Amino acid sequence: MSVSPETAGAGVAALGLRREAEGAAGALPPLLVAAEQLAATVQMGGHGRRRAGPGEEFWQYRPAHSGDEARLVDWRRSARADQQFVRDREWQLAQSVHLWVDDAASMRFSGAPEGRRARPAKAGRARLLALALGVLMIRAGERVGLTGPLAPPRPGRAQLLMLAQMLSAEEDAPDYGAPDVAGISGHARAVFLSDFFGDLGAIEAALGALADRGVTGVLLQVLDPAEEEFPFDGRTIFESMTGALRHETREAGDLRARYLARLAERRDRLAGIARAAGWQFSTHHTGDPAQGALLWLWAALERGAR
Repeated sequence: MSVSPETAGAGVAALGLRREAEGAAGALPPLLVAAEQLAATVQMGGHGRRRAGPGEEFWQYRPAHSGDEARLVDWRRSARADQQFVRDREWQLAQSVHLWVDDAASMRFSGAPEGRRARPAKAGRARLLALALGVLMIRAGERVGLTGPLAPPRPGRAQLLMLAQMLSAEEDAPDYGAPDVAGISGHARAVFLSDFFGDLGAIEAALGALADRGVTGVLLQVLDPAEEEFPFDGRTIFESMTGALRHETREAGDLRARYLARLAERRDRLAGIARAAGWQFSTHHTGDPAQGALLWLWAALERGAR
């Protein structure tokens, strides 16, 4: 069988394009690949405010009214009827969404028993959810960024790549963290993902300051199932992830009731702080599928945008 030079050249070009595409895909941060796969499982809604106004997308034809400027009339469409029509465009006001993913040492905890299928650390799940939410928001035409000064909200895929790289970075951090809210713009939306095991006074102050600037948002507490169930008994050494805090007991089971009461008290306070600021609050466990938490985040932000 003979092959013409043109066919051979086309095959080489196609092979080159394929290799280039595979190389580009291989260069994507693994976190972004996982986030886009997770985002693909969620049915998107429309965060844009759909009504007539300045914009790029055609929305509808409508009959011309008194007061419409002549430049707005679509003469081609009007020539097919006995009246004049105006070509409306959809107005979409892009909104800014600021993400805070707690990078404190406590978020690196995973209580998966040895020998069983590992479940992600809290930080890994929080980063995945934040970036998958960013994928959905940017696809909906929103601007997404982080709460600090290094990655202000912007649209586009280049922003997703930057967010993936920044969220994937591992740095030394204290046991517990608090959000930096100074760079959050007024009337924006914010998403905080953390175990919220640190000082709740800092969270309360942050949300109070943001509420004064018209910022709405959601708090998602990310916990490992072991932190929810406290499956410890007998002699146990409890140590923070940095080793700065340490407690040894011979009867860990005796602490269970007090621990669970304190955890419930903290959750109730978090819910109250969110409610007072006009925010929404929920808890997600790393042993559960990430899709449910992403669906809740997406719906919560959509409710807050109305």
